[in-house]
Amino acid sequence: MVINEKFLFSAGAEVKQYRPGDTIFHDGATPYFYYQIIKGKVKLNNYNKEGKELIQKIVTDGESLGESLLFIGKPYPMDAVALEPCSIIKLCRNNFFSMLNVYPQLYFDLCKGLSDCLYYQYIMLQANSSQNPSERIMGVLEYLKTSKKDHAPFSYKIPFTRQQLASLTGLCVETAIRTIKNMEKRKLVMIKDRKIYF
Repeated sequence: MVINEKFLFSAGAEVKQYRPGDTIFHDGATPYFYYQIIKGKVKLNNYNKEGKELIQKIVTDGESLGESLLFIGKPYPMDAVALEPCSIIKLCRNNFFSMLNVYPQLYFDLCKGLSDCLYYQYIMLQANSSQNPSERIMGVLEYLKTSKKDHAPFSYKIPFTRQQLASLTGLCVETAIRTIKNMEKRKLVMIKDRKIYF
């Protein structure tokens, strides 16, 4: 959790419900709210000129989205779209900054969350700069597993579809499927009941 919910609610936050496919904010919009997910999954994405989707990140329970842009006031460079039913805390920008002034200790939590986002971006930039599809997918899987306590082989069930892994790594879905099958043969992943374990 980025910021304890009690602070958000004391500052006037409300909970909004989103259905799969609902847009929370869109590319080019001005950031007026702080968003933190109570439950659900949201993809941060955009499309290239050919219409191919690139997923920048998938955020889930306890994570926030787009908060760094509140500090600079620049428009969102991506869409935020619910992947499943979501409950999301929404706090207006002015109340968000008032809350931080009243509780300056929250800056540490916020900096930790922003640092984690930067770390993710560095890992993904490094992985996606590779021409090797296996290295791209491994970058995502390794990052995801670092947040888990159990690091034993095949202990982590990947929460993304093959299409989402393809969109996260800039690969076409056919290449992602082929690469994952090859990774299974090399015993880098295990596939059980169509789910990927790393």
